[in-house]
Amino acid sequence: MADEQNLDAQAQDQAAEAGAGDELTTRVQVLEEQLAAAQDQSLRVAADLQNVRRRAEQDVEKAHKFALEKFAGDLLPIIDSLERGLDLSSPDDESIRPMREGIELTLKMFQDTLKRYQLEAIDPHGQPFSADQHQAMAMQESADVEPNTVLKVFQKGYQLNGRLLRPAMVVVSKAPSPATPSINEQA
Repeated sequence: MADEQNLDAQAQDQAAEAGAGDELTTRVQVLEEQLAAAQDQSLRVAADLQNVRRRAEQDVEKAHKFALEKFAGDLLPIIDSLERGLDLSSPDDESIRPMREGIELTLKMFQDTLKRYQLEAIDPHGQPFSADQHQAMAMQESADVEPNTVLKVFQKGYQLNGRLLRPAMVVVSKAPSPATPSINEQA
């Protein structure tokens, strides 16, 4: 009988140990899942932080790159006026030669300064029309050049660091229309 009691006690102990082992295994699984979730969340937070930092750096870079946009846009009419003054004055007229030279020097200084700040002129005379950089003010028939070629530039365009600040205002060529036969040719 003592042996039976011993066997019963051992069976109970084994059952208790098995129950405790199952409970520990379940507990370890739960803790491992929690650890994996915490690691995943930590990686996501680190990635979000990196994205925020990258966006902030891009915003600062754009602010530096295009800070002059409004100021440069306000200066463009001055350049236009200097260029118009040179176009309207005769280089052969001795009485205005000193004034003309002064305008030329002022315009050159202006253009050199703009180049230092990555403000580039768009002067598309003779180039194919591009709706991205040009604004067509008129179309003119021309047999001498390909259709959609810039024939005349009314006003230069400008871009700042590759971004269009003002489109060039241009006259664009079109194919000549076929001549309509006169009454005499039809008969």
